[in-house]
Amino acid sequence: MDPINLTGAKARLSELVDRVEAGDSIDITRRGKPVAQLTAVAKPRKPIDAGLLRSLTAVLPARPESADDLVRSMRDDDRF
Repeated sequence: MDPINLTGAKARLSELVDRVEAGDSIDITRRGKPVAQLTAVAKPRKPIDAGLLRSLTAVLPARPESADDLVRSMRDDDRF
């Protein structure tokens, strides 16, 4: 992202905040020198319910091949 000067940032703040929410990072300059950066706030992660995860994976059918063999076959099949 190209830096934006402070005056331009003031005039377009709502647009800049929308872009930051979409994943952009914006540098703000004053007299050509960077003075601030707009970045999205880190969203708190939800804790994992281990019991629920175990109950979900318990009902999944067992795979006949190991995970590394599965990945290798997927890789090799797409190669050619």
